[in-house]
Amino acid sequence: MMSKIDVVRKAMTDALKAGDKPRKDALSLLLAALKSKWIDKRADLTEDEENAVVYKEIKEAQETIDTTPAERTDILDEARLRMAVWSEFAPERMTEAEIGKVVEATVAELGGNLTAQDKGKLMKALMPKVKGKAEGNLVNLVVGRYLK
Repeated sequence: MMSKIDVVRKAMTDALKAGDKPRKDALSLLLAALKSKWIDKRADLTEDEENAVVYKEIKEAQETIDTTPAERTDILDEARLRMAVWSEFAPERMTEAEIGKVVEATVAELGGNLTAQDKGKLMKALMPKVKGKAEGNLVNLVVGRYLK
């Protein structure tokens, strides 16, 4: 199986051959982030680690969009393009309903009848199951509703 670095590198080459400079530039930034993580680790990245890098880059682009004044359309357009390109390399995020099913299964594993005081225990057991597949704040929201 090809690593995400290889997949992004191939997509970047394809964009370069197609003359799509904006896409090539966005892929170049993602490739640099993946390589940086790979160099820091000094070993091949796991799929979860690769996805975490992609999600981090997407999140940073979203923060740029959220904090950039509306009149700076050049910056906004560039950040939106990057997000669109990088999203192609991110796996599908879990929905609220899917997270709810995992929460229910985890509660059952922990013996059921958990209260709000058991939130830490539940989160500790739950997070490894959804890491890289669901946003933490959404997981927290679903758990909060479940433990009421």
